[in-house]
Amino acid sequence: MNKLIPFLLIVFIAGCASINNQVSTIRIKGSDTMLQLTEALAREYMRQNKDVSIYVEGGGSASGINSLINNEIDIATASRLLRADEAKSLAEYYGSIGLYYLIAKDALSIFVNENNSVKNLTMEQIKKIFTCEITNWKELGGKDKRIDGVIRNPNSGTYLYFKEHVLEGEEYCDSLLVLPTTAAIVEYVKNNENAIGYGGIGYGEESINATVEGIAPIEQNARNDTYPITRYLHLFTSRSPQGAVKNFIDWVLTPAGQAVIKEAGFIPLWENPN
Repeated sequence: MNKLIPFLLIVFIAGCASINNQVSTIRIKGSDTMLQLTEALAREYMRQNKDVSIYVEGGGSASGINSLINNEIDIATASRLLRADEAKSLAEYYGSIGLYYLIAKDALSIFVNENNSVKNLTMEQIKKIFTCEITNWKELGGKDKRIDGVIRNPNSGTYLYFKEHVLEGEEYCDSLLVLPTTAAIVEYVKNNENAIGYGGIGYGEESINATVEGIAPIEQNARNDTYPITRYLHLFTSRSPQGAVKNFIDWVLTPAGQAVIKEAGFIPLWENPN
């Protein structure tokens, strides 16, 4: 019997240690624009916090917000604010419209092929391209070639933001090619001389970023709001976050988290986050 007591004590101590070292899990889903950024933030946070496991998934802002409403995730990432119906659903389910956190700014780039001579567009011209009032590059001083427009899918926050702020609420025309991610749009534009698309500044390359109203989509111009298509990127929670979720969001807003945002090609909330 005396030999059994020390053995039970060891098992008890080991069990307590196992409980104390449990890994906290954070589930994040949403914006494809923010996917690479969120993955970079998760990797760095897990490197610094070995007791936290973060799972990141894309699918679009609408998909992330819907998963948040259904209590399937802890954080939704979105490149837009909640729509009225989404806020209503959150309020009905949780008794509140949730919380959102601004974590970065983003310049929405207009992508054109590097061999396209048209390198500057006005907001009015961009609107007319994506509503198909302008269908040939010669109308913009380019070659006599049909414009090959490519856009995100309707679940994308970028799709909705572009529709509201660039198309001024008008509908996209039906002839545009729909691709699932910004990365896919960038690749398509790089391989098609007559293509034009849009997406976050973190995905574009200098050679395919057109200027808008003569202003380049760069950090300085987005920060001072001189670039015409600038927006914030958001994290949403269904209620006031606690524990590991709160700690992660707090860290994203620290200089260390903002430095990751800058390194990922997006625009931190303040200059020189280091």
